[in-house]
Amino acid sequence: MEALTDKALHGLAAGEAARPENPDWTIDQGWDRYTEAEHATWKTLFERQTRLLPGRACDEFVQGMRDLPIGADRIPDFRELSDVLMKRTGWQVVAVPGLVPDDVFFEHLANRRFPSGNFIRRPQELDYLEEPDVFHDVFGHVPMLMNPAIADFIQAYGQGGLRAQQLGCLPQLARVYWYTVEFGLLQQGDGLRLYGAGIASSYTESQFCLESPSPNRIRFDLERVMRTHYRIDDFQESYFVIRDLDELLDFTRIDFAPLYDAALRGSELQPGDVLAQDRVFHRGDGSYHRQQRQRNAA
Repeated sequence: MEALTDKALHGLAAGEAARPENPDWTIDQGWDRYTEAEHATWKTLFERQTRLLPGRACDEFVQGMRDLPIGADRIPDFRELSDVLMKRTGWQVVAVPGLVPDDVFFEHLANRRFPSGNFIRRPQELDYLEEPDVFHDVFGHVPMLMNPAIADFIQAYGQGGLRAQQLGCLPQLARVYWYTVEFGLLQQGDGLRLYGAGIASSYTESQFCLESPSPNRIRFDLERVMRTHYRIDDFQESYFVIRDLDELLDFTRIDFAPLYDAALRGSELQPGDVLAQDRVFHRGDGSYHRQQRQRNAA
């Protein structure tokens, strides 16, 4: 059996030395301290990603990007983003030094504050960065926060995360976030489209998730997703497809406790598993990950 690949989705990565003075881990974005080189890195990332997303990103992402003060020439100012978000959906963007403890993360989301790293990756890390930076957090997440359904769903996720910690079910809830907010696909009239921030901010995975023959694309089922491990080290082996963003809003009205019980009673599923009862949009051939395993074994 392949090694399990997921871990705590949020968690503390920076260590005690990076702990801010504020108990909620917020810091000043320090927009005036960004260098020309850092703005140039943003510009490179922004321009190549916006060239890729037409025909791949969902309409709501595209509209959110149009309505926000986000452009190629400079890293966005969180205060300007928050002014627009607050009027539209009541959200704001707050700066943090990187990954924060789970309870801090959930508390922010539950109060419609989206914590974003204030740093930007180095030029040699354009294609992969383990810890989310300002490009992933702002370019990937913030446009979708302009949508009322996503705005309400992520707030409910924060509230649910605090409850899941008490129930010992945080891994199950984290998988829901991973396969929706980070790596979700949805059905649109003209085909499948991406809405997850992990895909929207990735040059390579934004193409792989929709066009590669390798991954599975499976109709989203809440309890099934709670049982499914995810990859943190490479492209996903399976992507889960929702009907539309309103389906996420439907999940906020569901009592998750029975689903947690069912998920804990059921078997754990590997990222590439396909079940007989799955509704499959595309059965992947697994070619990409098979080649990766062969390469690693050589």
